[in-house]
Amino acid sequence: MTKQVQQLDRVIIRFAGDSGDGMQLTGDRFTSGTAEFGNDLSTLPNFPAEIRAPAGTLPGVSSFQLHFADHDILTPGDAPNVLVAMNPAALKANLGDLPRGADIIANTDEFTKRNLQKVGYDGSPLEDDSLSEWRVHPVPLTSLTVKALEGFDLSKKDAERSKNMFALGLLSWLYHRPTETTIKFLETKFAKRPDIAKANIAAFQAGWNYGETTESFSVSYEVKPAQLPPGVYRNISGNQALAYGLVAASVKSKLPLFLGSYPITPASDILHELSKHKRFGIRTFQAEDEIAGVGAALGASFGGALGVTTTSGPGVALKAETVGLAVTTELPLIVVDVQRAGPSTGMPTKTEQTDLLMALYGRNGESPLPVVAPATPSDCFDAAVEAARLAVKYRTPVMLLSDGYLANGSEPWRVPSSAELPDISTEFATAPNGEDGTTFLPFKRDPETLARPWAIPGTAGLEHRIGGIEKADGTGNISYDPNNHDKMVRLRQAKIEGIAHDIPALDVDDPDGDARVLVLGWGSTYGPIAAAVRRIRRAGGKVAQAHLRHLNPLPANTGEVLRAYDKVLLPEINLGQLALLLRARFLVDIISYNRVRGLPFKAEELAGVIQDVIDSE
Repeated sequence: MTKQVQQLDRVIIRFAGDSGDGMQLTGDRFTSGTAEFGNDLSTLPNFPAEIRAPAGTLPGVSSFQLHFADHDILTPGDAPNVLVAMNPAALKANLGDLPRGADIIANTDEFTKRNLQKVGYDGSPLEDDSLSEWRVHPVPLTSLTVKALEGFDLSKKDAERSKNMFALGLLSWLYHRPTETTIKFLETKFAKRPDIAKANIAAFQAGWNYGETTESFSVSYEVKPAQLPPGVYRNISGNQALAYGLVAASVKSKLPLFLGSYPITPASDILHELSKHKRFGIRTFQAEDEIAGVGAALGASFGGALGVTTTSGPGVALKAETVGLAVTTELPLIVVDVQRAGPSTGMPTKTEQTDLLMALYGRNGESPLPVVAPATPSDCFDAAVEAARLAVKYRTPVMLLSDGYLANGSEPWRVPSSAELPDISTEFATAPNGEDGTTFLPFKRDPETLARPWAIPGTAGLEHRIGGIEKADGTGNISYDPNNHDKMVRLRQAKIEGIAHDIPALDVDDPDGDARVLVLGWGSTYGPIAAAVRRIRRAGGKVAQAHLRHLNPLPANTGEVLRAYDKVLLPEINLGQLALLLRARFLVDIISYNRVRGLPFKAEELAGVIQDVIDSE
């Protein structure tokens, strides 16, 4: 039977099922095939915090959304064109996001009376008219998988576990994805269990063959590769990119990297990834708690390493005293905060931007430090290198604010050459710097950066005091002198403020230069804001866009940019933390748009907000 092939410019697929159905693995493998094919892509994994939520229930639903296209895209998409629902809970949890006319591929084997009752269905929605607005494709995924694996020495339960591979094979046929990468992955993953590898490969190929032969799918779809700038590309998640950025920073700074970390969602993958790269001189230490992790990292910096600690919001709260110690001792330290929904334990696997004020002010005393926020998953690489540059050059702790959306999401990344990265190497103090030629002054500052010398312990003649008690300017002796304390507080503040002259100016995207509304953002809101701005412009609207990477200090021209527009709209996944700061500092009436739902903004949602602001002119 010859089947029609239809060309599409983009597709949004969401795999959804029980948290034990392997939806994250399925989405990841489909993403890898899509990246290999050459499409631009963006992903949104969404899973429960519980290791194993009750099977078949709404809280236990895990999903993975992938948006891929033949052109540049910015978000994982607002609404899926295709939903793969492995059970009734997956259908019910995601049905509200499906636009009319979308495709639903439903695993009919799991639509049993018991599973339907668990989520409040009186009868099967596959058998009444409740799904008439969508194109439903009932497929007995579980039983087809079991039948495909009849020749393997597997129990029925073990065979059923491969149903996600059957679904992956079907979707790979439906959208012309390459199969070799997935087969090789399965062979590698189950190298010690070749029988399991062969069973999963058989299920995957059975899904492909089902699509090819069944009359349920008369059309397959093709999305051509995107025209990306020349280069070597790979698919990368935010946490992975951040880890690679830290490795690159270690190489370019000529400093060994030491990570002191305590596992915490959603930052743990950085520890996992860095532990694989010992050949680059990377040392990873899984500490007994958050405080030990940051203490060890700061100790490593004192010893001449690039000290890093990774965590999320609850861990930042615990690390605050040691970060303050890094401020007063003026030692390099990178603190990575992969933000999650709070307060307290909150929703560990959901995203937020609610740690900004804590990053800026969440320590005792006047305790200034630079804050850097990546905009996309791949941008986490560059943000990590920039955080290291600032930490080393200015002898200061730096807070890097990622979040769960960036950490777990992925996109194509053009792998840079080492020559493209900045040289961020520094020199340690090796000799006395006092006027008499024999005295070492640990707080004698560089006149340009105000950074103090970095003296490695054990260097002859450079012995000096270290610790949290206030030090005298220059000598570093313990001092309780009021005027000295005032001077040291102001010097530390001036050092951070001076960084504003060492970072790029705030760039504004205003094609015709005549927009009267500016949309400002920071961190992971970049993609949804940029996609919304595109929609407004395609409809004939005029709007400018700017995005902040450096949140402390702000770019030197920030006030000038804000005052150049009649209205400034600032969407944040918090209750207006940056808006509060900008209003106070620049006396500009920022229009806040805030949602704190544990999810990223949708482009359509922001486009409506932007249009409302334009219309109110």
